[in-house]
Amino acid sequence: MDATGPGTELGAFLRAMRERLSPEAAGLSSTGQRRTPGLRRQEVAQLAAVSIDWYIRLEQGRAGTPGAAILDALAEALQLSDAERAHLHLIARGAQPPSRTRPTEPPPSLRAILDGMPQLPAYLMDFRLDIFARNTAAAATFGPDFEAGANAARLTLLDPATRVAQLDWERIARETVGNLRRNAARHPDDPRLQQVITELHSESPEFAAWWDDHTVQDRSHGTKRINHPEAGHLTVYYDTLTSPDGSDHSIVVLTPADPASAATLGTILATHANHLGGTLLRPAAG
Repeated sequence: MDATGPGTELGAFLRAMRERLSPEAAGLSSTGQRRTPGLRRQEVAQLAAVSIDWYIRLEQGRAGTPGAAILDALAEALQLSDAERAHLHLIARGAQPPSRTRPTEPPPSLRAILDGMPQLPAYLMDFRLDIFARNTAAAATFGPDFEAGANAARLTLLDPATRVAQLDWERIARETVGNLRRNAARHPDDPRLQQVITELHSESPEFAAWWDDHTVQDRSHGTKRINHPEAGHLTVYYDTLTSPDGSDHSIVVLTPADPASAATLGTILATHANHLGGTLLRPAAG
């Protein structure tokens, strides 16, 4: 094998990871004098429940492409961080590792960001499209039902008022279905996500049709037209800001797409600031 090939890189990475981990840290008893620091190959194989012969071949680049489950067993045995686990999967099989179950609560920093942008409608949600928080501007734009505890997909597909307010409803709804399908592939064992999908499939004929045609979408950026019941039409961009910790929480921020929409949004915020709660700054003139 070429000295710079992927097998050599994988072997070097595995050796470096086991040499930094002491037997005591791995929960093993240390017996006898060791010529090299860290774990021996047979100890890694024992911890990962794999054959010692196979593990030796893996370090030598002669074991073929290991499966994701075996790589995760090695990652756990070697006590790898999330970044190291991802690197292991990439150099061993050329793909990102399967997603792990993540904490349900978003980091406090995301809530602080949300509270810090009072002039722009914004909301915080997870990969299930469950809404954790929204600022006052989002409530003023989307209505009182758009609140913590609601699910953005259910509102889009099942709420009549949302269907009327979204002037490009079919496109937005199809994107939502595709986004859920994408997330289901990344989190196949998440019970809450499966619950959302099952409910929508049974309650929305459109969802069932679009789900069954295997539409996949990544809704990170786009444009939507909104019909506000009091202020009229406005066009906004939406951008999704994803948490860097890999927890799949994100903030969706709406920004006016043109001067007329900026003026309409300013009217909405000024009208609703007092009775929706939260802090709003006076919109800038222009």
